[in-house]
Amino acid sequence: MAQAFPLRGGVALVTGAAGGIGAALSLALAGRGCALALVDRDAEGLERTRAGAERLGVTVSTHPLDLVEGDAIRALPEAVLARHGRLTLLVNNAGVALGGRFFETDLADFEWVMDVNLRAAVRMTHAFLPALMAEETAQIVNVSSLYGIVAPPGQAAYCASKFGLRGFSESLRHEHAGTGLGVTLVHPGGVATGIARNARLSKTLDPEKAERARKEFEKLLRQSPEDAAAAILRAIERRAPRAIVGRDAKAIALIQRLAPVGYWSVLARLIGQKR
Repeated sequence: MAQAFPLRGGVALVTGAAGGIGAALSLALAGRGCALALVDRDAEGLERTRAGAERLGVTVSTHPLDLVEGDAIRALPEAVLARHGRLTLLVNNAGVALGGRFFETDLADFEWVMDVNLRAAVRMTHAFLPALMAEETAQIVNVSSLYGIVAPPGQAAYCASKFGLRGFSESLRHEHAGTGLGVTLVHPGGVATGIARNARLSKTLDPEKAERARKEFEKLLRQSPEDAAAAILRAIERRAPRAIVGRDAKAIALIQRLAPVGYWSVLARLIGQKR
């Protein structure tokens, strides 16, 4: 049996740590004795997560920044290493969403999703790779999505970013096979976070229809951030190459494997029946 990833005494950097899965995972890591560097553009949310983690007895630093700012990411390793001295775990969790069909989408909004969901993870990984590779054992965790496995209509930007993160993660894992650096790719299903509430919408969408669609979508977000974080933590400890989180995600991923081209017609019928 493979040895569990050593969390106690390590240092984890978590993006999107102000709320949702990021905050829940940060607290779970703190409970395992892992020091934290917390990153998010929401400074108030970061302080709430910091306070909760410090009550569990670990060292915590907060780094409020917008992940679309490449210069800020490039400067981050110096600040984190000055505070903690090392990094053993990088969790690229931050994510945003954009609703609307592609032909209705403003390309600036599309680029925003790509910047936060994909390019920021690439930049963070590039910035911290030397520190991670200097460790005997280190791990990168990239949080993709169920929409990095299936691609529903109206989610072109989000799917492009999450499929891209999947490809990046798998190639990175293969590059570091046989070394002390592992890569875990996470595909959560419907988790009750604020991502749908905070999503940007196509400017051509009718506001009332968009709000109805948002409420319908939020009904599918049934798993708590704490349960999702617990599943991700188990995957980290096992150094699992991939984790599909949630019964909904596992069922839909199976349908995609069985019908890799026609899966959406099957899923659309199932969703229609549930409604």
